[in-house]
Amino acid sequence: MNRGIQKIFAQVPRTYELINHILTLGMDIVCRRKAAKIAVSGGGNRWLDLCSGTGEMAANLARLSQNGTTVYAADFSQPMISMAKKKPEAEKIRFVITDVGALPFQDNSFDALTISFATRNINTSRENLIACLKEFNRVLKAGGRFVNLETSQPKSKILRKLMHLYVKVAVKPIGGTISGSKAGYAYLSQTVPRFYPAEAFAEIIRTAGFAPVEYRRLFFGIIAIHVGHKKAGN
Repeated sequence: MNRGIQKIFAQVPRTYELINHILTLGMDIVCRRKAAKIAVSGGGNRWLDLCSGTGEMAANLARLSQNGTTVYAADFSQPMISMAKKKPEAEKIRFVITDVGALPFQDNSFDALTISFATRNINTSRENLIACLKEFNRVLKAGGRFVNLETSQPKSKILRKLMHLYVKVAVKPIGGTISGSKAGYAYLSQTVPRFYPAEAFAEIIRTAGFAPVEYRRLFFGIIAIHVGHKKAGN
């Protein structure tokens, strides 16, 4: 567990969702809904949202759940989870405080896993990212779906430069001003430009043991949804 990152997220839960909506012009809301629908499309009755934060994705899953479905939300930040528990959907969600690199679940426990706009935070190194993805694979049932929603790198060099410029001039000052955590949004602004292009991240997911792996680019490639499937027999 990265204590520095944990400290950052302890500072921002109250305004975290508002800032995300402002900085993405609401695109994060649309993308979460789309990713949640993809995650539940294969059915099953045990779904897990990883790095759940204030619980937006978990709430989406809960709204799509049927009777007999259990939705779990896992995060390492108690303050973030405390905010998540205030959502109307919280009564349908089981919250777990844990490091996603060492999940407290048995092998083959879940039909679907989701993570949204948080994979950048476990990308402290390529090796750590792959190790976490392998842990996700471990708790997923054979044939289950791993749905990753994250910022990406547009294929167009012009769009990529414009995106990086926007992050530089908007994320740190706006996020820092509203949240009061300049250090927190300085860190978050650094994670976006250095995350992987969609093709490269798909290969990393395959390296962690998922196959097949598909992805779709959204909003001109600024955001991507990756879907990895756990191989039968794993």
